[in-house]
Amino acid sequence: MAANDKIRNVAIIAHVDHGKTTLVDKLLAQAGSLKTHGEVAERIMDSNDLEREKGITILAKNTSIEYNGYTINIIDTPGHADFGGEVERIMKMVDGVLLVVDAFEGCMPQTRFVLRKAIEVGLHPIVLVNKMDREAARPAEVVDEVLDLLIDLEVEEDHLDFPVVYASAVSGWASYDADKIGTNMVPVYESIIKHVPAPQTDVDASLQFQVTLLDYNDYLGRIAIGRINKGVLRSGSVVAIAKRDGSVEQARIAKLFGFKGLERIETDHIDAGNMAAIAGLGQIGVGETVGEPGLVEVLPLLKIDEPTLQMSFIVNNSPFAGREGDPITARKLSARLMRELETDVSLRVEETDRPEIFKVSGRGELHLAILIETMRREGLEFQVSMPEVIFKDIDGEKMEPFEYLVVDVPEESVGTVMEKLGIRKGELLNMETRNGWTRLEYSIPARGLVGFRTEFLTDTRGYGIMNHTYDGYKPWKGAMSQRRNGALVAWEAGTARSYGLINIESRGTLFISPGTDVYEGMIVGENSREQDLVVNVCKEKAASNMRSSTKDDTVKLKVPRTLSLEQSIEYIQDDELVEVTPKSVRLRKLVLTKSDRERFEKNRKMSGM
Repeated sequence: MAANDKIRNVAIIAHVDHGKTTLVDKLLAQAGSLKTHGEVAERIMDSNDLEREKGITILAKNTSIEYNGYTINIIDTPGHADFGGEVERIMKMVDGVLLVVDAFEGCMPQTRFVLRKAIEVGLHPIVLVNKMDREAARPAEVVDEVLDLLIDLEVEEDHLDFPVVYASAVSGWASYDADKIGTNMVPVYESIIKHVPAPQTDVDASLQFQVTLLDYNDYLGRIAIGRINKGVLRSGSVVAIAKRDGSVEQARIAKLFGFKGLERIETDHIDAGNMAAIAGLGQIGVGETVGEPGLVEVLPLLKIDEPTLQMSFIVNNSPFAGREGDPITARKLSARLMRELETDVSLRVEETDRPEIFKVSGRGELHLAILIETMRREGLEFQVSMPEVIFKDIDGEKMEPFEYLVVDVPEESVGTVMEKLGIRKGELLNMETRNGWTRLEYSIPARGLVGFRTEFLTDTRGYGIMNHTYDGYKPWKGAMSQRRNGALVAWEAGTARSYGLINIESRGTLFISPGTDVYEGMIVGENSREQDLVVNVCKEKAASNMRSSTKDDTVKLKVPRTLSLEQSIEYIQDDELVEVTPKSVRLRKLVLTKSDRERFEKNRKMSGM
């Protein structure tokens, strides 16, 4: 095999919010790849509205840069743990990785995860210490942390001699020296060309192409994206596909696309060593191999992360169904969820014995919350249940998914946070204090983190930072206490009034304000006690022609607590649902009427005896 010396395939990997996408922006801009796009937004690789709003990368995306006669294919990867499966697969597409580390935060949970995945497939990292413009930047310590991490991962000795580049992606400069501010991103281009090996290719051999990513187009159907290991891909040619189940199917390439800058360019052929996107291969899946008919050299299947969390998606049957969105039937809900499976290989959708309920499994709360938010923005309304972890029986022992958790908290909040994590079965692994902040590292059951973020931010007055990544299945830790406080539940349908709300404000925390339409069984607040409390928020002051002996005081209500979609999903219990519409997110009881709820609870207790 010969090396295609003018091609470099590199993935940019990092912990969430360490600046990968901003870095790609500057690399594209300074290489001239954005000239044809005129005025472009920041973080141009985050093309999805949700990605821009949340400031995270959800889907891996690839782009191509031309620099001094070299083609540099760059893949921007997700940094959040819930989308780590994409990072794992992408390692098979590239010959090197650019590890981006924050000059202040240093190595974080996802840094360890992505670096371990790169090392496992034999890739050597180029370390880029980003955000050098931060006042508290500590580049020398961060480089030492990366070295310690590599030693901890038990790498070969040659991995320890890694090249380092210092940069401020947002300012558009990079430098080989931590004490010097650069003028452009040239050190990054040059480091990639020098340290990332050229792909080993053979254009004369029979075709070998493995699918790493999937896209979907309403007109072209499923689009397979991957790297050509050998041979040449030609538009219109007949190819053989080695499926995951061992069978081989034939298909014709309808459209063939290469990458240039941010665009997919239709072409008639692409040589080995390059990235390609193919349309017309039917229901092709991730990890499957494409080759010439009768000459398919099957590559090892790529591992796809198994889901660890599941929720029920339910057709909306609340009294307000159809008021704010498109009231969907079970058939429409099923079709929409199945369409998501076209591109999201980590998602699972199962039918249940009730046609209006679908069991949806994903990699974590954020993974499922992104799907829910996407669907509601499409104008759909539906209901979802409380997230539940997926248990496994391994060698006769009950196992559950664990997370490696890192929290940074102010010193005065350490005791409270440690107490809460102890209740949630967390096991302390390490503790460090620096400049008034304490970093705690825990191994904790995934179910212990459901609903913890809101509590954590309250305990740390909004200053706390928490990050976690999947840590495998471990023995079940036993029963765990749930939310301590009960709910304030609406007694009747109507419109919430100030008079009704002021009478129940002392009972707990309100979630609604005067003028909000409610229905019987809707959750309108949190009780200060453990039991649920049925309240009349629609109560109005009785009109009377009798003069009051004292002037009425002006009613002043506290500002209600507004729950976001993610907070609502974390908040509910197993007898509650979140009603999701394009305009509202409401909490409700599974059984709406008080008498039916009492009967339901009584039957549930009897069946659990």
